[in-house]
Amino acid sequence: MSSRARASLIFFLVLVAAVCIRLGFWQRSRLHQRRARNAAALAARALPPLVIGNAPAAAGSDTTRAGRRVVATGVYDRRHEVVLRSEVYGGVPGVRVVTPLRPATGDSALLVIRGFAPAPDAMSAHLDSLNEPGTVTVRGLAEPITSTADSGHPILRNGATTWRRLDLAALRSRIPYPLLPIAVLQLPASGLPVYPRRLEPQPLDDGPHLSYMLQWFAFAATALIFAGVIARPEKR
Repeated sequence: MSSRARASLIFFLVLVAAVCIRLGFWQRSRLHQRRARNAAALAARALPPLVIGNAPAAAGSDTTRAGRRVVATGVYDRRHEVVLRSEVYGGVPGVRVVTPLRPATGDSALLVIRGFAPAPDAMSAHLDSLNEPGTVTVRGLAEPITSTADSGHPILRNGATTWRRLDLAALRSRIPYPLLPIAVLQLPASGLPVYPRRLEPQPLDDGPHLSYMLQWFAFAATALIFAGVIARPEKR
């Protein structure tokens, strides 16, 4: 190998190592961010449950805390139900059913993520049988609802609208009564119907960031080792 080719290859390997190191530190920062969010969620879950039912307007800004335990009592309003498309559970395509819960007093409603219902195209689900009449008590975890640039990406198909995600501004313009700025992920419990299937919350773990960080640093080390081998003078 000529000296010029060797120098070019060494430069390329060092450049690859630098990129891998940068990506490793990026994954490290994402790992720290995830751990911080997990710690905040655990702290929120340790708080006493937020009771919504008798005085929903008194919930205040504390309802926006992600992971806060919530107990809510009221009646479901299925006329203004929201369907979130493109969901998958256990390899089965489907949708998530989100239903406003209207407390006995006050005029503010709470969105309840009731759970998963199968749909072959992950959009068109048969929801007529998913009634839960009368007064119900919901226990779950608070999930803040934000407003996005695409308004939740609603799609009208066969006379029914589905959404990619919840959007606070879009839903408040669609539903004819005030909405609290959270949805409640209803947790599995005995006595609930099979469908919609209540789902467990996402685990509070490190996710893939730790393994990705180690992989990028390993790639960087490998590139530097090869660069060192190539840089050694050839024996004549």
